[in-house]
Amino acid sequence: MEESIGKLWHRTISRLARVEHQAATIHLRDIERTLGITFRAFGGDPGLRMAQAPERRHGARRRLLARIAGTEEKVPQASLGVATLRLPAQISTFADPQLNRELYFWLAALAAVSPGVAGTPDEFCRNQQATRLALSTWPGLNARYRRLVAAHLEQRLPEERLPVPERGTERAVRQALQDPGSVDALPSPAVTPQPVPLWLTMEGAPAGAPPFASGSTIGENAGHTSKNDATSIAHAATRVEYERQRNGMLMPFRAESLLSMGEYARVNRSEDDDPDARTDVAARDLDQLAISADGQRARSRVRFDLDLPSAAEDDIVLGAGISLPEWDYRKSRLLEDHVRLIEMSPCGATPAALPNHLTRTARRLYQQFEALRPARRWVKAQADGAEIDLDAVVRATTDRACGMQAVDNVFQSQERRERDLACLVLADLSLSTDAWVSNEARVIDVVRESLLLFGTALTATGDRFALCGFSSVRRNNVRFSRLKDFDAPFAAAERGRVLAIKPGYYTRLGAAIRHASNLLEKQAASRRLLLILSDGKPNDLDLYEGRYGIEDSRSAVMDAKRHGLRPFCVTIDRESPSYLPHVFGAGGYAIIRRPQELPQQLLRLYAAMTR
Repeated sequence: MEESIGKLWHRTISRLARVEHQAATIHLRDIERTLGITFRAFGGDPGLRMAQAPERRHGARRRLLARIAGTEEKVPQASLGVATLRLPAQISTFADPQLNRELYFWLAALAAVSPGVAGTPDEFCRNQQATRLALSTWPGLNARYRRLVAAHLEQRLPEERLPVPERGTERAVRQALQDPGSVDALPSPAVTPQPVPLWLTMEGAPAGAPPFASGSTIGENAGHTSKNDATSIAHAATRVEYERQRNGMLMPFRAESLLSMGEYARVNRSEDDDPDARTDVAARDLDQLAISADGQRARSRVRFDLDLPSAAEDDIVLGAGISLPEWDYRKSRLLEDHVRLIEMSPCGATPAALPNHLTRTARRLYQQFEALRPARRWVKAQADGAEIDLDAVVRATTDRACGMQAVDNVFQSQERRERDLACLVLADLSLSTDAWVSNEARVIDVVRESLLLFGTALTATGDRFALCGFSSVRRNNVRFSRLKDFDAPFAAAERGRVLAIKPGYYTRLGAAIRHASNLLEKQAASRRLLLILSDGKPNDLDLYEGRYGIEDSRSAVMDAKRHGLRPFCVTIDRESPSYLPHVFGAGGYAIIRRPQELPQQLLRLYAAMTR
């Protein structure tokens, strides 16, 4: 009874204390694509990714009901970092959903101009300067900003209800919102003002910043938004020193206190030893996660197959290695000969026929793609040819009879027009492709089927194409698998190499794109298409992670476009909208929501792009 009454009281008081408007909620995932385009149109850094903002404990005064219910202690505060723009996962601040939506776009505009005032040490003044800069740069935002300020001021605690020491701070915050730039500093820096959802914090803010700007995050550990889990929680992270535990003092005990076999009694284990079913609740209560380096390599404990195999078991090396450049966005320059790429052929590949379960699909696709093959046609009115053009003869005879000069082009010839097209398919063979997409297949199995069906279908069109794969282990070992060359037919040997590919290692995408572009550029074709099959972001064991890998991949894609190639990425990564538009452009990628449909969708995209 006591527990039931407690739960009823908690639900009741929480409902009364709630200030969010659930019916007007706007989710970041629903407008992320439009918001990203708007942010870049405002002049924001195109290399920033958008992620969920962690909730932070603000420590400001709360309403009485909120204190009783224990709510409103933490709020998600938008922040801008070197590599990430973090926004609340959802906004239900106002009763009008249009205002909640406008708040997202206002924060995007504020983030676009904030780097211009980053030299201001005080977060309070920095937000005022950024607001003034945004309103002067885009006057059309003034009306939207005024609506947001008016709605927010109605929700703040009235000045007369605050203690006297806090009234000056609240008055300054209100004036800074209504007239940005008119307040030089907070009257009482020790007083914590209420959070302002219209302002941004800067990651790595100084220690003396007000609480609405507090907290620093580290790299990718804060604010990760999962597309697969709508209830994911973002956390701020801080680095701490790892304290190596040593053996403690041995506690003496009496040996006769131990139970003997005859005294053993089978009882249920304590709940403390059982898995906690409410770990999500415990994680939500954490203010920040502590991260420390213990000096051990986690990858060696998690995966035993990440080390390179012996030469006898490894793939067949086809050359001494190729030196390639890599783009370092931090230095804004291309590092020449920074990467070593090794061409390889899959080990243990034997000539093979098409698997039985793909035969029917391959036959159907072959018939469909056969329609893309250009047919022979007759070219009339030629000076020389295999047959007489009767229409031209009649026209010439009539012209002579009328006293006009006749044309002697009275022959017709048959010519065969070829599709002037070359395509290279570059497949990601990293360890992430070892993940299961269903009870029957892994990602690598879907990639194999895609390459086999793609090669069979393109045989019907007569197009020149090549099939390759790649993975990497740091910059000195980028592994590039040659599965089918442009001059080779798609026969049993090529199918055997496709069937022999295995997942492993990491994804140094930039180097693979550069080498594939060099191969494709040598093909004498008017249209050259580079198709990239991927299932995740660029990454490797060294610095090739996060924005570094994304910027290098973007640089490789831009180089390919400058040489007349058309790169296009087909991915099954659901988080790809956060980085693929920056790498390949708005129309340079396609997302396959169901990995099992990759073979059919890949061929459909190819037909649409080359028709």
